[in-house]
Amino acid sequence: MMKLQMLALAAFPLAFACATIGAASASPSGTAGPSPEYRPAAPGWRVSAREDVDLWLHGFAMLTSDTGRVPFFARGYKQAMLARKRQQHVVTLLDANQQTLSARFAANPALTNAQFLAMYFPSFQEIVNATDRFIRSGGDPRAASDPQMQQEIALLAGNFPSPADRNWLRLFVQSLQDEQSKFYHAYWTAEQQARGAAYAQFNTEWMSTYYPKLSRFLNNTQQASGEVLLSLPLGGEGRTVNDGKQSNTIAVEFPASPDSAVDAFYAFAHEAVATIVAQAITDNTTPAEQRSGVTGGYTGNGAVRGGALLLQHVAPNLAPGYMRYYLRITGTAVPAGDPTAAFESEFPLPAAIVKAVSSQIDIVLSGI
Repeated sequence: MMKLQMLALAAFPLAFACATIGAASASPSGTAGPSPEYRPAAPGWRVSAREDVDLWLHGFAMLTSDTGRVPFFARGYKQAMLARKRQQHVVTLLDANQQTLSARFAANPALTNAQFLAMYFPSFQEIVNATDRFIRSGGDPRAASDPQMQQEIALLAGNFPSPADRNWLRLFVQSLQDEQSKFYHAYWTAEQQARGAAYAQFNTEWMSTYYPKLSRFLNNTQQASGEVLLSLPLGGEGRTVNDGKQSNTIAVEFPASPDSAVDAFYAFAHEAVATIVAQAITDNTTPAEQRSGVTGGYTGNGAVRGGALLLQHVAPNLAPGYMRYYLRITGTAVPAGDPTAAFESEFPLPAAIVKAVSSQIDIVLSGI
C-alpha cells in the first residue's frame, strides 16, 4: 500500500488536481489520455490515464531501488525502460543525473513521499511552473501574493523542506523535462495505443461489475467519488490520495491486455481497504509494539490481506484470482487449486488483526 499520509499534501485542495484528461493528441508538455470513446462517464468513480502522473512516477522508478515483497512499481519496470532506451540509443538528463538524484534518497528517505505530488497538479507543465516559483521563493509561501501560488509553495515545502531538497527537486524536474521530450512522451503515447483494448475492457467491467460490487463499501468509507488512474509504472502497489467524499484518486497498474484487465481491479481493492487495515493494526497492537517498529511489518501484508477480505465479502468469486495475482507478484509458485493456504503463508498477519479487518468490513457494508 502506498497511501498519502503527509499533512502538507492532505491539506492541499484538489480543486486543480486529478482532472479527467482529453484526447490523445497532446504536446510533450501536456497530458494525454485514451480516446474519448474509451471513457464514458461511470457512476461515482471515473477511469482515466495521465501522462504527467506516469512521467512523475517513472522518474521515481528509475531512481530508486525496489526490493519489497510487493514492489513499489511493476516488477522489472526499471530494467525494461533501460533496455528500451538502449535500443533507441536514447540518453537523457535523467540518465546523466541518476547517481546524484538517487543518492539523495539515502540522505532523506522521506523524499519517496513526493511520489504523490503529480496527483495534485493538472499537468506536468504546472509542476514545472510551481517548481520555478518554489525555488525563487526559497520555499516560503509568504513570498507569493496569490493564494493558489501560496498553496503550491506550501505543498512543495512540505516535501522538500531544506535547500538540498529544493535543489534536488530543481534537478529532478529538469531531468524529467528532458526525459519526456526525448523518450517518455513517445513511449507513453505508443503504450496508450497498444493498451487501448485493455483500457476499454477495464472501463466496461468497472462500470458493469467492479464498481457496483464495491459501491456500498466506497460510499460508507468516504470514498464515494473519485478517479481510477491506470498507470504504466505501477504494479500491485498502488498510490492513493483520499480527500473526502468527492476528491479521491487511486492509481493502479495499467493492464497490458484485455484478459488481464481484472488485475487493475485487484490493485484497486488493495488500496481501497487500506484505511481500515491501518486502523485495525493500530487497535490490535500495543504502544510498545508501535514504538518498536514491529507493527511496520504488518502494514504491507495487512494491505494485501485486507484486499482479499474485502473481495471475500463483496465478490467472493474474484477473491481466488486476487490471491493468485499477489502470489505472482512475489514470485511465489501459484497452486493449481485453492490458493488460500499459500496466500496466507506468503502474507502472514496476526489473527486478531485479520478478524478486526473482517469485522470492520462487515460493519461498513451494514451501513452502521
